[in-house]
Amino acid sequence: MLTLPPPMNRYSRLCSIFLALMILPMASVRAQTINQAEKIDALLNMVSYAYVDSVDQKKITEDAIRALLKELDPHSVYIPAEELKEVNEPLVGKFEGVGIQFNILEDTIMVTQTIPGGPSEKLGIRSGDRIVTINDSSVAGIGIKNNDVLKKLRGDKGTKVKVGIARRSEKDLVLYTITRDKIPLFSLDASYEAAPGVGYIKISRFADTTVDEFRDALAKLKQEHNIQSLILDLSGNGGGYLNRAIELADEFLSTGKRIVYTEGRSQPRQESYSTNAGGWEKGKLIVLVDESSASASEIVTGAVQDWDRGLVIGRRTFAKGLVQKPFPLPDGSAVRLTIARYHTPSGRCIQKPYAAGDENYDLDISKRFEHGELYSADSIKFIDSLKYETNAGRVVYGGGGIMPDLFVPLDTSMSSKYYDDLRRNGVLNDFSLSYVDERRASLKSTYTDVKSFGRGFYCDENFMKEFIAYAEKKNVKHEEKGFKTSEKLIKTQLKALIARDLWNTTAYYYIINDINNFYTKALESLRDDTFSKLKIAAN
Repeated sequence: MLTLPPPMNRYSRLCSIFLALMILPMASVRAQTINQAEKIDALLNMVSYAYVDSVDQKKITEDAIRALLKELDPHSVYIPAEELKEVNEPLVGKFEGVGIQFNILEDTIMVTQTIPGGPSEKLGIRSGDRIVTINDSSVAGIGIKNNDVLKKLRGDKGTKVKVGIARRSEKDLVLYTITRDKIPLFSLDASYEAAPGVGYIKISRFADTTVDEFRDALAKLKQEHNIQSLILDLSGNGGGYLNRAIELADEFLSTGKRIVYTEGRSQPRQESYSTNAGGWEKGKLIVLVDESSASASEIVTGAVQDWDRGLVIGRRTFAKGLVQKPFPLPDGSAVRLTIARYHTPSGRCIQKPYAAGDENYDLDISKRFEHGELYSADSIKFIDSLKYETNAGRVVYGGGGIMPDLFVPLDTSMSSKYYDDLRRNGVLNDFSLSYVDERRASLKSTYTDVKSFGRGFYCDENFMKEFIAYAEKKNVKHEEKGFKTSEKLIKTQLKALIARDLWNTTAYYYIINDINNFYTKALESLRDDTFSKLKIAAN
């Protein structure tokens, strides 16, 4: 066991222990690392004792840790103690609070949804309620920000917070005392029947609860709609837990197929194989990905593609093939350190180069845009030495993400500066919230579900006049040419946002996918002979 020399202060101890965490259990390496740790200790103590001005020892220690990690790779990161809980929440799949989703509309906190089973829903707080006081202090008209709201409403399970709510149907404030509780964070954004016999599931990240959420959604689709085909949407999914990616890939592969293997300098090769627990081992499968699909998303996609189990549609993925492990530090902070690379079943490591530094690495997506890759598959160049084959003999490449089987270019035909201004100023979201808030009861009585809403609700001339006038009040001047270019996009976006405010995120995707080219291509591929043409099996 490694023994560190006694440091002179707690901050230099952090650096020493951090360095020790990264070494191999070999005597010569230990000795060398200890010597380097002593050098860091000596420097920090020298600065503390002799430097001309007083210094913030915590800050310079954390800066030193960040500088060290920056020399390693883009995905090894330091997380301060005060940020660790917030950073981990999306992956853990829960937080402690009151259980609402909210927006700030006209300088007032508006409840957009209560989380099912949460303390706010149980008390009767509703969508459209405006929170104007928290613990008897006014929070309306004071310029409150999202982070301020979170600080006031989140807290440890069992603690209480008092809120005063303005409700359209009530003359006086409605007062609630909410007992905070554990609130689930869902990683599955949408699940519905996309076409007769076709299921659609969208996953936003790979958290602790992701696979359970997927299994529940799949079981419901199979029971209620007897689906024969499944579209799994991983576009925009930045990844998460490696083990959850392995479990999800197992849902699609028959027993005994390698899903992924990981290997690092101090990490022996570990291989993961599919079991007999899969819920969608038969039936057509399509995976949607784009340039923001990373890490765990690429593990699932790579396994599906290498075994010719499903059709991959979209654009080349992010290209993150590094595995991180959290290491706690004594002051409650942590380091997520890259410990291994992962490889797809065919042997591909899809990690893009990072030797040129973080700045060059961070500009990769922008460079894809500049080189025309997002518009044409012909602009993408792969290295022959990184050529691999799928189980059926199809050629695939490593070293730069997962290239889809069917490329779908970025569609800019509906883009305009006018639309960008609307989005940048939050006009689309704010208008939809305001529109629903004024008509919630009538909309709910007219449309019983999102399907009837999708068929019957139109952004007609009067609706658009109201919207344009609202945008003008928000200092977005109407521009006819830009409006005509983006009209379909604006109307579909507004309709989808209204559906979300009336129901949930599934309703949003049910509407917005009408203009999603990935989604459209997936449905087309299920209607033609694409699977057999590309030697992709349905089981």
